[in-house]
Amino acid sequence: MKIDTVELYHVSVPLKETFWPTWIPGYPQTHNNFTLVRITTDEGIEGYSAGAAMGRERKGLGDLIGGYLLGADPTDIEGIQALLKQAGILGWRNFWIEPACWDILGKNLGKPVYELLGGKPRPVEVYCSTGEMHEPQRRVEEILALRERGFRTFKLRVKNHDLRDDIRQIEEVRKGVGDEVRLGVDANQGWLVTIVDKIPAWDLDRAKAFESACREWGIEWLEEPLDSRDYDGNAALKRASRVKISGAELNYGWDEIKIMFEKDCFDIYQPDATFAGGIAQVRKVVAACREHGKEFSPHTWTNGIGFYVNWNMVLADPDNRLPLEYPLEEPSWVPESREGIIAPILPDADAMLQPFTGPGLGFEIDRRLLKKYGKRFFKMNETRLKIKVIREKGLKAALDLKRRKEAAA
Repeated sequence: MKIDTVELYHVSVPLKETFWPTWIPGYPQTHNNFTLVRITTDEGIEGYSAGAAMGRERKGLGDLIGGYLLGADPTDIEGIQALLKQAGILGWRNFWIEPACWDILGKNLGKPVYELLGGKPRPVEVYCSTGEMHEPQRRVEEILALRERGFRTFKLRVKNHDLRDDIRQIEEVRKGVGDEVRLGVDANQGWLVTIVDKIPAWDLDRAKAFESACREWGIEWLEEPLDSRDYDGNAALKRASRVKISGAELNYGWDEIKIMFEKDCFDIYQPDATFAGGIAQVRKVVAACREHGKEFSPHTWTNGIGFYVNWNMVLADPDNRLPLEYPLEEPSWVPESREGIIAPILPDADAMLQPFTGPGLGFEIDRRLLKKYGKRFFKMNETRLKIKVIREKGLKAALDLKRRKEAAA
């Protein structure tokens, strides 16, 4: 089997209300934007994946990756990983493309990806992961309403100039929702963005002070309290903390995350397979968590396809019983716009997701919605590639490149 065609789409799904993500303070988000890749094999099997986007910043990506992927065996995941790493020469993080090859592999074998990874179908509890920072009383009312819909665990956000206001946030929410609701909190310091509001970066002293407040107010985990590459700082905080410290959601894959294990940075590792090296590298993180007695709970704040990718990683780990992150911030970030071009992912009345059993990553693209919200900006197959090379390099150079590739193969 080999890759016959690579296609890329800009997808932009309008939100019903403006969303104000805490990780970009002061930035109004009106659309769910992502880049969709469709990889088709010479046997007609299609694999999909998606990478979160701000807009159309990947418009030149196809010219780079097309020549790398065409003709490659999509079921040779190690080989695909190597090609995507090579295609990062210009600084792009390309591993979000890799799950499309797992999608092909699963469809070819007639099995869900999580079964290929050693998992079995089972219900998975989800926790409500908020995306904005609301005034405490408003957040209390929202949590209590969602508690009636089955959610038992919630993740808050803090992003204030003053530490006292961050502490007030968790104190008043805890008092308002009571002790039976499980709470975590995300400081979003791992990848600090200050393009609009200039929110200060936390240092170790501030992180320790906030951890102490988390301990007092029954917060179960503290997420991304320091820069994601401050390995020594995160390790020092974990040593001093009685609250679970978590992170690694956007790190550059196993090469960085293995350092975190060596320095013992976290209690919970949260790599998102669409950022942190693809499924193959996150699989190594899951194995390392088992070996070192750590927990695994992936980041899922991207889009519906990214959610499926990371849902597969949880299902692949039979012993994982942590609830899975479920991004929800009504009325702006809701399943219909979050998923965009696939069916909404909806938990039942007990906040459980029933397992999917179809082959591949588990979702199906709604072609009608893709046509509505997506625009294809790149398509490459062998014929188009040959024409492109001849135009750019000349016939003689193109023939020489062809001979070299054939000899190497």
